[in-house]
Amino acid sequence: MKKIIIIPVLLLLFTTLTTATYAESEYYQPAKESKEEIVMDMFFTLLLPKVQDAVSNYYLEEYTESPTVYPYQIKITNMEKSGFLFSVTLEVTPVLGAHNPVGTDQLTFTIDPAETKLKEYKHMESFELPPHLQNLKKKRK
Repeated sequence: MKKIIIIPVLLLLFTTLTTATYAESEYYQPAKESKEEIVMDMFFTLLLPKVQDAVSNYYLEEYTESPTVYPYQIKITNMEKSGFLFSVTLEVTPVLGAHNPVGTDQLTFTIDPAETKLKEYKHMESFELPPHLQNLKKKRK
């Protein structure tokens, strides 16, 4: 199982690190339908439960429902590698309802063959919910 996770992560890191400096946009995006895009999508899918748990815990005090993070709303902002120890920083945009963003958050994970662990969570920006979703906000005491 560990090999299944490590190989795609290594491929993702190698291809992203070697080409990210040439990307036109703020975040590197692999070519559509490329093997690299598949590996990146697989990496986000594997990491998504950890991202969702961290986001749910952060917004627990603020909303009656947990905001959702979709894989296409995850952006890699930094990656580092030391042997088989990785550090990846992501920017995510959690949403409530029909894709109503509640904020922008930055999560840093350490990944090694034994575990994936949240190292740091930074809330970067908050967004106001539309009027029809105000009932999802918890009442302040």
